[in-house]
Amino acid sequence: MIGFLSGKVKTSKPTQILLDVNGVGYVVNISINTFEKITNKEIVNIFVHTHVKEDSITLYGFYKESEKEMFEHLISISGIGPKLALSLLSGITTEELKQAIEEGNVSRIVSVPGIGRKTAERLILELRTKVEDVVVEGGSSAHHGVKQEAVAALTTLGYNMATAEKIIHGILSSSPACTLEELIKKALGELNK
Repeated sequence: MIGFLSGKVKTSKPTQILLDVNGVGYVVNISINTFEKITNKEIVNIFVHTHVKEDSITLYGFYKESEKEMFEHLISISGIGPKLALSLLSGITTEELKQAIEEGNVSRIVSVPGIGRKTAERLILELRTKVEDVVVEGGSSAHHGVKQEAVAALTTLGYNMATAEKIIHGILSSSPACTLEELIKKALGELNK
């Protein structure tokens, strides 16, 4: 089983990379969150889940070990395969998913395309105690609250949730000390370019 790869990115697209590890090319399926972290990097380190079926061996790669752990928790649920788990991790960060599961926030999970209400409820029921061991790196809960409020304000104004989250995330990455007002003003400036 392959658990980790380090190599040169030969080709990349939002859902897959071709990684050259000492002359051997590995096709690795990735989440959009991982793609954003490795964009513009020539050499990358990827945590890998090796998925073995009767007729194929597929690699799923993650920039952070916490994202790999969450992926493995997701595919342990009946009815959730690797593609759906990867889609879920592309539409929401590991930190946000963990928080949504712990709080029982069905609407946040359902906001990810391809995830229905029953699947979200099953996720929460089966993973509530399991996700406690997933250690996520990242912002404080206050930082998270400001982000969520800003996204809610933008979606209320009619903007797409995924677009709003991406822009808010980008602004907070470069200016983590933004107040809610500043964050919304900057986001509106980005959205109206």
